[in-house]
Amino acid sequence: MLDLTYAPEVAEARAAGAPIVALESTLVAHGLPWPDNLAVGRELEATVRRAGAVPATIAVVDGKPCIGLDPAILERLAKDGRAFAKAGATDLAVHLARGGSAATTVSATAAIAARAGIRVFATGGIGGVHRGDAGDVSHDLVALARTKIAVVSAGAKAILDLPRTLETLETLGVLVIGYRTSELPAFYTRTSGLRLEHRVDTALELAAILSRHWDDLDGGGVLVCNPIPEDAALDTGLIDGAIAQALSEAQAAGIVGKSLTPHLLARLAEVTRGESIRANRALAIDNARVAAELALSLAAAVSAR
Repeated sequence: MLDLTYAPEVAEARAAGAPIVALESTLVAHGLPWPDNLAVGRELEATVRRAGAVPATIAVVDGKPCIGLDPAILERLAKDGRAFAKAGATDLAVHLARGGSAATTVSATAAIAARAGIRVFATGGIGGVHRGDAGDVSHDLVALARTKIAVVSAGAKAILDLPRTLETLETLGVLVIGYRTSELPAFYTRTSGLRLEHRVDTALELAAILSRHWDDLDGGGVLVCNPIPEDAALDTGLIDGAIAQALSEAQAAGIVGKSLTPHLLARLAEVTRGESIRANRALAIDNARVAAELALSLAAAVSAR
């Protein structure tokens, strides 16, 4: 049995059956520059609290899987992100056995959150199928397929091959639902041209679908696609050009694997003069708000049984 370490606030919420929202730590450690990363980490937690749920930022700290981080650890994660490895679900055993520290990606956060009985997880965007023919596919997709959790995100990261990512999600049996949208968001922009089969417009309806999916059908993960707020969305031409430039430079430098995504995101921030960071922040915060609303609706559904 995995020995989980709970922050007092999260432990109290679990005992009371209160709604909890999991938050990843890779965004703080590796996704944004200091001090923006700390500000966003704090704001994500505050957003969840304002909506009436309890935030649980997840990371591995000195060999312990932590569900909820105290303010000092969160600041350590943000200020010294290089001291925290970037861990996917398949890497967790290594860091736990060696007593190491790691920021958790979508797959690792989902795996640990599910062990803690948390059913809602807010992130910026999931990983997916990278562009080109290298066969680079994020483990996020596989982990999501086999983990009973709802991931609220602005779709997959825009640097990815979105059509192939959506196809792979379907192949793996991941239920994809648009939240107040009928097409897959493209992270920095609200539309991708990729139509989604399912749409919901309220957290209550979404909670009812999830309850059926998990309790009645023993289903796996669900990707809830919540578009970036309209006033924070970037110009399509601007971001497409910036992505093309960043991808070309990464290919020329031979950057692949786990290093590719953080490199591309950092390069996008430079090319867009910080616009991509501001958009990333806005969409992550909005996802936390929607996730908290969903967690509240799920908790109410459980209480009503």
